[in-house]
Amino acid sequence: MTILVCGESLVDLVPVHEGPLLPPKLGGGPFNVAVSLGRLGTNVSFLSRVSTDAFGEQILASLRDAGVDTTWVQRGAEPTTLAMTTLADDGSAQYSFYADGTADRLVADPGELPDEITTLSFGTLSLLYEPGASMYAALLHRAHAAGKLTMLDPNIRPAAIDSTSGDITADGFRTRFKSWLPSVDILKVSEDDAHWLGLGPEGTTVDDWLAAGVAAIVMTRGGDGISVFTSAGEFSVPGVPVDVVDTIGAGDTVHGALLAYLTNETIVTTRDLNDMGAGDWKAALRFAARAAAITVSRPGADPPWASEAPRD
Repeated sequence: MTILVCGESLVDLVPVHEGPLLPPKLGGGPFNVAVSLGRLGTNVSFLSRVSTDAFGEQILASLRDAGVDTTWVQRGAEPTTLAMTTLADDGSAQYSFYADGTADRLVADPGELPDEITTLSFGTLSLLYEPGASMYAALLHRAHAAGKLTMLDPNIRPAAIDSTSGDITADGFRTRFKSWLPSVDILKVSEDDAHWLGLGPEGTTVDDWLAAGVAAIVMTRGGDGISVFTSAGEFSVPGVPVDVVDTIGAGDTVHGALLAYLTNETIVTTRDLNDMGAGDWKAALRFAARAAAITVSRPGADPPWASEAPRD
């Protein structure tokens, strides 16, 4: 059983109090998810197009150091995407992006996937930038139709959607998002993402997303914990108390840790997911919450290793 994480890697320029003003850090939602999975000891591969520049070489080395298979990585001479990160006093992060003509948006269709790939993960900027966005959407639909488990985190970045390089308007993205739902088994959103997508008393409900085909909606609530909504009901776990350094990579760690837990429990089909009860979900969410707490306790996207994140 192997998880294929699909999407971008990039370089975060993160401000610090000492040293260089904006030292580069490797990141990108899918990259962070893949690193989380690899460090937790899960069989994971990464599908993307990575630059042959110096940043691209660092990205590949970091993936391999985390135990991520890079067989599916494509290479290109185009530059690596850059993200400018701004940190608030509470450690929360805001981003702006430099993505015109970068390598990851030119990823090509990988073709037929082997049976050993049982689960696919999608998310973040790769869902915005063409032509890669359309390729990933087609792969999502194709994988789900083939019976593979799919997980998606839209990981909304308004600055990227509103920019000219985003290739899509906010309303256009919301329409595109709805078209993915029939092929999504697990939808992971933050509370902010959910509200941006229209979830609320006057708009969309979780029941609407479930009716569209999603089997489970995992919602992160920052320090208040994580909830999951399924046809059987809502199940929640509290957050893990921790001194927050910053929140970079927290949601990606939840994404990766949850998939790691499910794969370890051999939950690799929609039917397996539908068979999970309250106890199963709470154990999975507790594991994800503990992993995310470790990530936010240290600077940058630095997910835990298996030795740091024991299961129940």
